[in-house]
Amino acid sequence: MKRVLLAFLLIVLFHLSLLAGPVEKLNSLRCEYLTTPLGIDVLSPRLSWKLPVGVDVQKAYQLIVGTDSASVARGVGNSWDSGKVLASDVLVAYSGKAIQPYTRYYWKVCVWDNDNVYTSDVTYFETGVMDDHNWKGSWISDTHDIRLKPAAYFRKALDVKRSIKEARAYIAVAGLYELYINGSRIGDHRLDPAYTRFDRRTLYLTHDITQSLKQGDNAVGVLLGNGWYNHQSTAVWNFDQAPWRGRPKFCMDIRIVYDNGEVEFISTGPDWKTSLSPVVFNSIYTAEHYDARQEQPGWNTPGFDDKKWKNASCTFAPSDLIVSQQMHPIRDVEMLHPVEMIKLSDSAYLFNLGRNIAGVSELTVKGKPGTEIRLKHSERVGEDHRVDMSNIDYHYRPTDDSDPFQADIFILGGTSEETFRARFNYKGFQYVEVTSSEPVELTDHSLKAYFMHSDVPVAGRISSSDALLNKIWKATNSSYLSNLFGYPTDCPQREKNGWTGDAHIAIETGLYNYDGITIYEKWLADHQDVQLPNGVLPAIIPTGGWGYHWGNGVDWTSTVAIIPWNIYLFYGDKRLLETMYDNIKRYVDYLNYTYPSGVTDWGLGDWIPIKSHSSKELTSSIYYYIDTDILAKAAKLLNKQQDYDKYSVLAEKIKTSINARFLNEEAGIYCSGSQTELSAPLYWGIVPESLKPLVARNLAEKVDKDGSMDVGLLGSKTILNALSMNGYADLAYQLASKDTYPSWGWWIKNGATTLYENWRIDGNKDISLNHIMFGEISAWYYKALGGIFPDPAMPGFKHIILKPNFVTGLDTFEASHVSPYGEIVSSWKKSKGKILYTVTVPSNCSATLFVGGNYAVKCKEVKLADLSKEKEGIVLATGTYHFEIKNK
Repeated sequence: MKRVLLAFLLIVLFHLSLLAGPVEKLNSLRCEYLTTPLGIDVLSPRLSWKLPVGVDVQKAYQLIVGTDSASVARGVGNSWDSGKVLASDVLVAYSGKAIQPYTRYYWKVCVWDNDNVYTSDVTYFETGVMDDHNWKGSWISDTHDIRLKPAAYFRKALDVKRSIKEARAYIAVAGLYELYINGSRIGDHRLDPAYTRFDRRTLYLTHDITQSLKQGDNAVGVLLGNGWYNHQSTAVWNFDQAPWRGRPKFCMDIRIVYDNGEVEFISTGPDWKTSLSPVVFNSIYTAEHYDARQEQPGWNTPGFDDKKWKNASCTFAPSDLIVSQQMHPIRDVEMLHPVEMIKLSDSAYLFNLGRNIAGVSELTVKGKPGTEIRLKHSERVGEDHRVDMSNIDYHYRPTDDSDPFQADIFILGGTSEETFRARFNYKGFQYVEVTSSEPVELTDHSLKAYFMHSDVPVAGRISSSDALLNKIWKATNSSYLSNLFGYPTDCPQREKNGWTGDAHIAIETGLYNYDGITIYEKWLADHQDVQLPNGVLPAIIPTGGWGYHWGNGVDWTSTVAIIPWNIYLFYGDKRLLETMYDNIKRYVDYLNYTYPSGVTDWGLGDWIPIKSHSSKELTSSIYYYIDTDILAKAAKLLNKQQDYDKYSVLAEKIKTSINARFLNEEAGIYCSGSQTELSAPLYWGIVPESLKPLVARNLAEKVDKDGSMDVGLLGSKTILNALSMNGYADLAYQLASKDTYPSWGWWIKNGATTLYENWRIDGNKDISLNHIMFGEISAWYYKALGGIFPDPAMPGFKHIILKPNFVTGLDTFEASHVSPYGEIVSSWKKSKGKILYTVTVPSNCSATLFVGGNYAVKCKEVKLADLSKEKEGIVLATGTYHFEIKNK
C-alpha cells in the first residue's frame, strides 16, 4: 500500500511540476548516440537530450522509462523513474530494472531551469538478443571451400498463418550480406556488418521486418559476400592469410509476435536451401564480377522452385562473442552524375565524375548476351584518356589476371536493358573507363556513382572570405568521409587499412566536423580485440595478423589513448575511457618496461617529410609522454588515486628525460631545430613554460627562413597549432593559405577535390589522391581561426574556451560546431578598422572569451563591466553576443 501511495504522489508531483511554468519541448533525444535504435544490447544504455535554445542552465532532470508508451507519456515508467535529479547533465546512463531482450523501452525526459519546465515527446529504444544463449538459429554456410569464388544464395519459404503485430530479423554474419523478404531488399545499409577481428568478435544487425512479412506465403533470401572474412585477393598485407578465414556464413533468428501475443522464431538451420549466385566473384579490396546469365529470377520470392538447390550446411560460429552493431551505418550518401563522357571508340568510354570519391559506380547498358563489360575505376587518367592506376595498385600482388584491380566485370544476359553495381565492394575513384568485348552504345546518362561512407551526422561548418580555405576544408571533409567505413582508414583504394597514425592525427578534424562517436567506440573495441597480452598493438586495426612487426611504434598506436581522450573532451562522456582504461594502462606499462629511461625511438617518425628529417627518438618519446599523461588524467577522473600518483610521476619523468636529452636550453632549440622538432614539443606541452617564447620565436624564424612548410605527418599536426597558440597566428595562416608547393593549396590549385598522401603530386607510389593523414588543417580552422576549444575541466563543451585569431589577410570567418548541448558559433568580420565578432553559447553552457591585450572590446548585449573576467578572459553565459573589437 505504501508503494502504491508513493507512486501516486510521484505522479502528482510530476504533473504539478508541469504546471509550474510554460512547457517547451526538449529535442535530439538519443540512446547510445543513435535515434530510436534497434538491437541495443548494453545493460546500461546512455540516454541524452538537448535543451531548447536560450535556456541558461538546467537545474534538474527526470527520466521516465517503461514498456508502455501511454504510461510513459503520463509520467509513469515501470522500468525506471529517476526522480527529480538536481544536475545539469544531458547524458545519463540508464539505472533502472534489468533490461530484457527483445523489448521496446519508451522514454521521455523532463527538465527544469530557474523558472520553467521543459519536457520531451516520448521516444524509444529497443533491445536485441543481448545474450549469446538467446540465439535459436544455427550458423550455416554452403561449403567450407574458401577458394570457391561465386557468392552464395540462401532462401527459406515460410507460411505465416496469423496476423502479425511485429517482426524482427536478427542476423549475424561472418562476411557481408544482403537480406531480402518477398523479393525486396531490407534496409538501406551497405557493407554490413562492419569489419572486425572475426574470431574475437562478430557483429549482428537488427531489422524491423513487420511491414515486409505478410499473412500467408513468404520467402526470406540472403546473399552472402566475402568482405574481410574470406579475402581471396592478394596484397602485401596478407589479407588472404587471416587466421579466421572461411567461407562466409551466417546465423539468423526471425522473431514474430502475433496479434494474439504468441511468439514464434524462424531460424537458420539445415532446412534452408542454397545455390550459387550470379555474383561470380567479390572482393572488398579489388572489385566484383557479375554474370547476368546466371541469374535466377524470383530466387527470393514465394513460389520459387528451389528443388535443384541443396540444403545448407551447419557450421561453427566464427567467435564466442556475438554483439550488436550499434553505429551509424554505411550508406549510399550521395548520388553523382558524370560531368563529362568521352567516347574513345564504339567499345570504350571514359566517364569523369568531377571529384574524387569512395563508393561504387552503376552502369545501365543493353547489349548482346555474353558481352563482357569492364568498369575500371581510377583517380587519374593518362593523356590518352585511359585510366591510370599506377598510383594505387602499387601494393597489389595478383597471382593471375582474373582479378584486375578496381575493375568490375559485368557479363550481360542480353535479355533487355540491364543495370549493374557492386554489392560487396567499394573503390576510390574519379574516373570510370568502360570497355566492352562487343560494341555498345552509352550516353552520359548510362553511368552514375554513389559516394558511400559511414553516414555520420554533420557536426561542424566552416565558411570564410578565402575561397581556397573553403575548398581545402571541403576537400578535407571529403577525404575524411571517404575513409570512414565502420572504422577509419587511410585510403579507399590502395589499402583500405585502419592505419592508427592517420586516425589519431585526424581525430579532431573528425570530431569538429562530424558526430562520429559510434564509429570510434566500435574501432576502440577493435583495439581490444587485437591488443597482445603484453600491451602491444598492430599498426593497422583491425588486422588479420599484419602490423605487429612494422609501423606499430608509439607514434602510431597511441590511438589507444588519444582517441578515448578526445571523445571525452568532445562529448563529456567517460565511458570509453573507462572501457579502455586497462588497455591504455597495459600499453603504457609495456613502454615503461621496455624504455625505462623515458626515451624511445620506437616508431616511424615524421612520415613522408618534405625535406628535413626530424629525430624519430624525439617524436616517439613525445607520444610516450602523451599516452602516459592521458593515462594519469584518466586515472584521476576514474578515482584511481594510486594509478594517478604513479603515472603522473612517470609522465613528468618522461618530459624531463626528453628535455634533458633533446633541448638546448640556452638556444631554445630541440635537436637540429627542424619545424617538426620545434613545433611538436610546443604543441604537446613538453617545452618548459619559461622557454616557450624562445622556442616559438625560433620556430617562426625557421619557417620564415625556409619560406614554406617543411614537415611530415607528425609535424602536420603540430606546425600550424604551435604557431597560432604561441602568438604567430598570422604566420600560421600564411602557411595554411599558400597555393605553392608544398601546401594544401598546392593540391587544390592542381585540381584536387580530396587530400593527397604526398606533398608531391608527380610520384608513382605513395601518392594516393584520397588520404586523410594530412587532415589536421580542418581542425586548425576551428581552433585557431574560430577559437573553439573544449575545456578539459568541463568537457563536452559544457564550458567553451574561445580564442579566435583575427588573422591578417582574411576578412571574414565563421565556424560552428554542434556540441552535446547545442550549436556553438564563432564568427567574425572586419569592417572599417573594426572586428565585428559574434558568438553563440548554447543552452546550459558557459564560455570564456580571450581576445588578448591588444584590443579594446565592446559588447552590444551587455556592458563589459558587467561581464565576469577570468585571467583577462570574458565569461559568457548562454546566449548570442555581438562584440566590437578595435586595436588599442
